Amino acid sequence: MPVPSNAPTTTMKIPLAYGNGSVSVDVADRNLAGILEPNELPAVDNWELAIEDALKDPIGSKLSDLSDVVQPGDRVVVIANDITRITPTDKLLPPLISHLNEIAIPNSNITIVFATGSHRKHTEEEKRRLVGDEIYDHITCIDHDPDCCRRVGVTSRGTPIEIFAPVLDADSVICTGSIEFHYYAGYSGGLKSLLPGVSSLASMRKNHALMTQPNAVSGSADSPVRQDLEEGTSGLSRFILNAVLNSKKEIVAVVAGDPIEAHRAGALYADRMYRIRAEPAEIVIASPGGMPKDINLYQSQKALENAKNIAKDGGAIILVAECLEGLGNDVYERWLDIPREELLPRLKDGFELGGHKAVLTSILAERVDLYLVSAISDELAKKAYFTPAESVQGALNSAIAKRGDSARVLLMPHGGMTLPTPSDTTGGD
Repeated sequence: MPVPSNAPTTTMKIPLAYGNGSVSVDVADRNLAGILEPNELPAVDNWELAIEDALKDPIGSKLSDLSDVVQPGDRVVVIANDITRITPTDKLLPPLISHLNEIAIPNSNITIVFATGSHRKHTEEEKRRLVGDEIYDHITCIDHDPDCCRRVGVTSRGTPIEIFAPVLDADSVICTGSIEFHYYAGYSGGLKSLLPGVSSLASMRKNHALMTQPNAVSGSADSPVRQDLEEGTSGLSRFILNAVLNSKKEIVAVVAGDPIEAHRAGALYADRMYRIRAEPAEIVIASPGGMPKDINLYQSQKALENAKNIAKDGGAIILVAECLEGLGNDVYERWLDIPREELLPRLKDGFELGGHKAVLTSILAERVDLYLVSAISDELAKKAYFTPAESVQGALNSAIAKRGDSARVLLMPHGGMTLPTPSDTTGGD
C-alpha cells in the first residue's frame, strides 16, 4: 500500500566522530541506504599477554624468538608511529622493552625513533604521551629527521633508499605500528615504518610517485608503492611488532616476526573487519573517525579515498573532519594555488609530497561534489575544492536538494579505516 504523501517523515539520528567529540545528522528513512560499520572483532582478553605471546612465538619460517634477531649487547632502535596514528604504542612498547632486557639489552642501548615521515616534529609532551612516563623517563626518544639520512641503495623502480642515520647505526631495528588499509600503499604497518617513516624526502617522493599507477589501491599488498618500499628496506629490519585495532581502538590481534610474513598475517584481520560490501549511493557521508585521524585535512583526505569507491558519478561526498591543525602541510597548501588543469601534469613531471593531496582531491571534485564540515576557514576549504558547510545536516540538505528527495545516503563513521567495495566486484569480504 503506498504511503500517503502527507505522511510524517521518520528519521534516524546518526552520530559521527569529530575531533575528540562527535556531531550528528538526521537522515530520513527513505534516504538511508546504510551505515557502513566494520565487521567488528572483539578485543583480546588480555592485550599485554597477547603482545607477549606474539613476541615469544613470532611469525616467520626462520624465526623462533626475538633472540634470533637481537643479540646481547646490541644497540637497538625501536621505530614507533607518530602522533597522527592510532597505534597503541604505549601498550606495545613495555612488553617489547622487557623482552629486550631479558636478552641482555640494557635501556641505555635502546633508542625509540618516532617515524614522522614528512610530518611535523613532536613536542616533548607528545613524545611522553606516546610512550608513557616509564619509558620516556628511562629510554632515549627522538624524532626522525629527513635531513639526516644516508643512502643504502636504489630499488628496481629507481627509488633511492635513504634512511635516518641513527637507524642505520643500530645493530638491530624493530618496527612497531598498526595495520589498516592505506589508500595507495595497500596497508599501513610493516616496513612502512622505514619508508616513508624514517627516510629522506627524496626517498618518499620517488616511492609515493608510484601512487599514480592504477594498481596502487587500498587493500592490496601488490600495490607498487608497498612492493617498492619492501624491496628497498629488505634487511634493514628483520622484526616487526604490529597491532590490529577495531573501530573502538581496541587491540584485536597482535603479530610479530618477519616483516613480510607477519605483516600479511595481520592484514588478514584488517580485511575481515574493514572490507565491506555495499551498493553505490548518490551521497556518502564520511568521518575519518575522529582524532587523530582528522587532526588535519592531509590525514582526513584518506577517508575521501575510501568513500569515492562507493559514491556514484555526479553524487556527493560529505567529509566530516575537525582539522584543528588546518591542512597540515605547507606543500599541500602551496599546490592549491596551482591552476587545476596544471596539477596532474605537474605531479607526473615532478612528484612532490603534499602536492599529491591537492591532485587527488581536484580529480575527485570533477566526479562528485565535495562538502567539508570542519574548523577550516571557508576560504581555505573552497581553495581545497570543497564546499564548506557549518553542519553535517546543512551539507546533507544541500546535497539532497540538488539530487532529489529520493537520493540514497550511505554513512561511513570510520571512513579512514573502512574500505567499501561495490557488490558487483570480486574480492574478499
